[in-house]
Amino acid sequence: MRPSSARTRLATVSALTALGAFASLGTATAADPSLNGEWAPFTRCPVDAPAMLAADGVEKTPQCVVSTSASGSIKLGNTTVVTGRTNLQIGVVQNADGTSAVVAPSSGALVAEPASVPGGLLGLMCPSDIFVITGICQSLENSSLNKITATMESVGAPYAFDQTAGVLTDMPIVALPVRIHLENPLLGDKCYIGSAAKPIVLRPENRTFPEFGVSFFRGDGTPDEAGEMSRINLTGATQNDSTFAVPGATGCGLNVGLINAAVNAKTGLPSAAGNNSLTLANTQTHLTGLNAPGTVVPDAGRIVARNWHSAVK
Repeated sequence: MRPSSARTRLATVSALTALGAFASLGTATAADPSLNGEWAPFTRCPVDAPAMLAADGVEKTPQCVVSTSASGSIKLGNTTVVTGRTNLQIGVVQNADGTSAVVAPSSGALVAEPASVPGGLLGLMCPSDIFVITGICQSLENSSLNKITATMESVGAPYAFDQTAGVLTDMPIVALPVRIHLENPLLGDKCYIGSAAKPIVLRPENRTFPEFGVSFFRGDGTPDEAGEMSRINLTGATQNDSTFAVPGATGCGLNVGLINAAVNAKTGLPSAAGNNSLTLANTQTHLTGLNAPGTVVPDAGRIVARNWHSAVK
């Protein structure tokens, strides 16, 4: 007969595995469209959003913004994760008084590749002085259940976009509310760091100056120095933010909250501002809009939308 502690560990792991069997380890989304020429990076610009379509070209001017990074890292409390590709896309309505409003795509402003958490669950919550967690930790040695991924997700529309900050250093470019989705069968499908009600708010800044360039193109994306559209290109900058706070993990594993407590204790969450950091390497940022929006009043928004659709391959 197995010792009682072994039976307890086995029962616990079996129950958690059954609980996590229904966890979604990836969300299927429709493929982004492929766009022609200079429109190519702007695959998710919300050109059909009412606020974008209503922009007249004088009081309100529509623009599309995209910023990507192939790699980086994020430190949350005591844990650092190397990130994969990130893609941030927004629509921006520039107001005549110098302010602006951000319009997020319906699918969310940020799309990020899942990243592997170093050490998996063993590294995230073990060792632990919580009895049930200790049993899980002992059962995870050399187990395929140990692997855990973390995916950054939008949980609200970005705000406080500053176009000028994009060409300078040490100025917040945009405020981005996000959460981190931790995925593993033992964690269930609702294990998050941050939430819509209590998000992690990232405010990335350039730490190095980007290279500046401008290109011009026709409505369908074809390069043309006399085209009606222009694109500002800000490339190669390293971006960073170390000002954000991080709340504790919630929804992890059994509803009694034991795994939440173990994850938070091991990773040092919640973590106050100043203890966390995000770095994005070699960012590629592009902003596009009409060269002379005032000449097409009141149809600037509708023309940008028409042009975007004409570029879809």
